[in-house]
Amino acid sequence: MLYTLYETQRSLMEPFADLAQATAKLYSNPLSPLSQTQFAQRMSAGYELLYRLGKDYEKPEFGIRTVDVDGVGVAIHERIEIDKPFCELRRFKRFSDDPATLAKLKDQPVVLIVAPLSGHYATLLRDTVRTMLTGHKVYITDWKNARMVPMSEGEFHLDDYVNYVQEFIRHLQATYGNCHVMSVCQPTVPVLAAVSLMASRGEATPLSMTMMGGPIDARRSPTAVNNLATQRSFEWFENNVIYRVPSNFPGAGRRVYPGFLQHTGFVAMNPDRHATSHYDYFKNLIKGDDASAEAHRKFYDEYNAVLDMDADYYLETIRTVFQDYSLVNGTWDVRSPEGTPERVRPQDITGTALLTIEGELDDISGSGQTEAAQGLCTGVPADSRHHLEVKGAGHYGIFSGRRWRELVYPQVRDFILAQQAAAAQRARRARNAA
Repeated sequence: MLYTLYETQRSLMEPFADLAQATAKLYSNPLSPLSQTQFAQRMSAGYELLYRLGKDYEKPEFGIRTVDVDGVGVAIHERIEIDKPFCELRRFKRFSDDPATLAKLKDQPVVLIVAPLSGHYATLLRDTVRTMLTGHKVYITDWKNARMVPMSEGEFHLDDYVNYVQEFIRHLQATYGNCHVMSVCQPTVPVLAAVSLMASRGEATPLSMTMMGGPIDARRSPTAVNNLATQRSFEWFENNVIYRVPSNFPGAGRRVYPGFLQHTGFVAMNPDRHATSHYDYFKNLIKGDDASAEAHRKFYDEYNAVLDMDADYYLETIRTVFQDYSLVNGTWDVRSPEGTPERVRPQDITGTALLTIEGELDDISGSGQTEAAQGLCTGVPADSRHHLEVKGAGHYGIFSGRRWRELVYPQVRDFILAQQAAAAQRARRARNAA
């Protein structure tokens, strides 16, 4: 019922938001008589702010058209490589007409970026992708909004997330021979599970895993996010945040954790900061500070665009990761696509190097939560396990912004290149021995 009421309210507000946008343009257009009034700029700014607060935010696009590779502009073509019911494997293919650059691109490592399924779209990692494209072939998991997935496609569980990751890794290995995997925030847990299961079966695993700001062991330095999951029972989440998708969407009837509830929770974590940001936007519009106003729009176009999560996946993540700590307790069984339960054993990983990254000021995944993977992957040689704490960085700073580009990425790049070189050396030795 709450979801239906929200959609009704949103539909009623939509024409008012459009009217606010049109009025803002009337007051700012130099050809309009309204723009000649004394308070025209303030009126335009006020209506623009009302429009931004009332509009519906759709999924943004990645919008990466070109990247710079050692001083040469390289064109980017974005395409869907694999289309699954709840996720697309998206590829960013690079093109160049410079022979030297083209040869360089062909030899660069392949990286699968596993994006979070925790409220925002994969486009939240746009800066991560753009930076990685300067030195890697890049693929990303682009998770679908559950309200757009028809009921005929079935349910989506945490086990399905793990199985999707394994399928994508196998696809890249079959295409290129090997790959590297990078997980940001929430997917550090299912990615570690996926690679663990592949190792336990004797399958080829990625050359490296880079895990950034994720809740491998949510008991360490618990944050407000962790405390909410532990202070409420599983039944509380099921009874209070799960609703059925209204009839006006393809996924009508599907049980989901709605995006609008998630967004409310995001804002509630720092309400003063958001209020100040919107007031600053209003002042920047009055001053004519177009650069600051556009920066605000870009941030909130991303921040306010949220997706629904399938209820089974969300509830199982709460229980497995934040309440039972099944991964670190060694009690997590994942059901394969064939229906067979398999125990997750990170200690079985031997041939995949590990890099864990944390932000010093991360208020979502606390200090030590990601580093806990180091203690679980005991089969990985000590010289292949590395940890990085980024001083002064919060949660988003380790994968987006200046600190990511200048401090984190160079170490990620060098770590991946080192594993790529080591793999090439092992291959040469095998050929010589044969």
